[in-house]
Amino acid sequence: MFTIGDLSRKTGVKVPTIRYYEQMGLMAQAERSEGNQRRYGTAERDRLSFIKHARDLGLTIESIRELLELSAHPERPCEQADRIAAEQLQAVRDRIAKLKRLEQELERISSHCHSGSVRDCYVIRALANHDLCESEH
Repeated sequence: MFTIGDLSRKTGVKVPTIRYYEQMGLMAQAERSEGNQRRYGTAERDRLSFIKHARDLGLTIESIRELLELSAHPERPCEQADRIAAEQLQAVRDRIAKLKRLEQELERISSHCHSGSVRDCYVIRALANHDLCESEH
């Protein structure tokens, strides 16, 4: 059995986050010792590791909830899991595309500035006037 601190160290998930996952219903409320300490087993550790990995990949709490539900029924087809992963992949690709547009715009506005005075600074003017941007970002 693990205390909440042990579980935190073993999974890399902070104690308040573990409590939050319990409140959100992603993890069952922990058993309590006679001293009212939370106690967790290997199943809870594995579940928390699953949740952490999913969060690291950017999945939403609701998507994780769906995936946990699916994982409890190994005989079901995995179409739903595939859909969730594909939607997350598209969201990541969309964010990457937006970041690339941001990179291009920041590169463009920073290359116009030649370290003169702030009054002549293109970066300051571009940030103050969105019309100076080349594209929507």
